[in-house]
Amino acid sequence: MAKAIHSMIRVLDEARSLAFYETAFGLTIADRLDFENFSLIYLSNPDSEFELELTVNKGTTEAYDLGTGYGHFAVSVEDLAAEHARFEAEGLNPRKLVEFAPDGDLIARFFFVADPDGYEIEVLERGGRFK
Repeated sequence: MAKAIHSMIRVLDEARSLAFYETAFGLTIADRLDFENFSLIYLSNPDSEFELELTVNKGTTEAYDLGTGYGHFAVSVEDLAAEHARFEAEGLNPRKLVEFAPDGDLIARFFFVADPDGYEIEVLERGGRFK
């Protein structure tokens, strides 16, 4: 059986991205591989074995084109309202809290935040299928 181990995104400014992911989600450097033209930085925290891989292409000066496809990275938190308030206090500009209940039954509570490169991150309250 396959096991998900990481997801990769390309980032323009390493320091800015590291600061965002540590402030927002407590992700710190688990490993780093430096090569002549790029670096791979693996971020994790004690709550999960899953890692976020930041790829930094050396010499890149223009923002990446994220395209028109909608995709996102998701994390779960125990207290969504408290995390939303913390994000606001940290100046991370979270979007509004959403209660997703299309047929009247609550499926999820969440908010989105964009990282410094424009990648969307969904922050879900733990419960149901979102553990």
